[in-house]
Amino acid sequence: MSGRTRLLGPGLMTLVMLVTLIGLGTWQLQRLRWKEDVLARVDIAERNNPIPLPGDPQPFTKVMVEGQLRADLAAMYGAEVRETPTGPKMGAHLIVPLERDTGNTVLVDRGWVPVTPAGPLDLPAGRVHLTGFIRPAETAGWFSATDDLAARHFYTLNPAAIAAALRLPEAAPFILVALGEAPASRWPDPARHLPRPPNNHLAYVVTWYGLAGTLAVIFVIWARKGSKDA
Repeated sequence: MSGRTRLLGPGLMTLVMLVTLIGLGTWQLQRLRWKEDVLARVDIAERNNPIPLPGDPQPFTKVMVEGQLRADLAAMYGAEVRETPTGPKMGAHLIVPLERDTGNTVLVDRGWVPVTPAGPLDLPAGRVHLTGFIRPAETAGWFSATDDLAARHFYTLNPAAIAAALRLPEAAPFILVALGEAPASRWPDPARHLPRPPNNHLAYVVTWYGLAGTLAVIFVIWARKGSKDA
């Protein structure tokens, strides 16, 4: 068997693995740039005052909006255990439509509530003024729980799906996450600040590119050793 023939099989396998590893590293590099952009926008929003809700807001923009809450169409999102004054309790986020003077509706995440709250929920009637940030729509994954449409309990934060279940055809394609202080004795418990997602993508970039480089070095050493032994 010639040297070239001997290297053909291992070389093709190494090439496939190199392409895969480099592809994973490049994908993580793209995710790194995306995450850095998200964190930069979060920093800007945290420093700035809220702006009136524009027609097409960017994700994580801090905005203010007025309208009337539709408590009769309240829904729940997610499942999360939190510590309460009476101990840990299972709960979810309360999603309430806000009808605006413009005629459209914004779905508002007013905060976490226990599944069985001990006291009344804070669902003000009449006109309200809310401050919050824009949260983009989620996409259901392979392992996402199935939404319970009859109970209005959703496990993927998809404004279009939630609005369709609530029969709100003019709802905005995003969620407004309300910002506020910790409640004294009533629910919901709103967000205190904008989210700051972890950014570990640089470590993944180094890992995948490092594995690709290591694999290339190992193959070269093995090929050279084989040629000497031949």
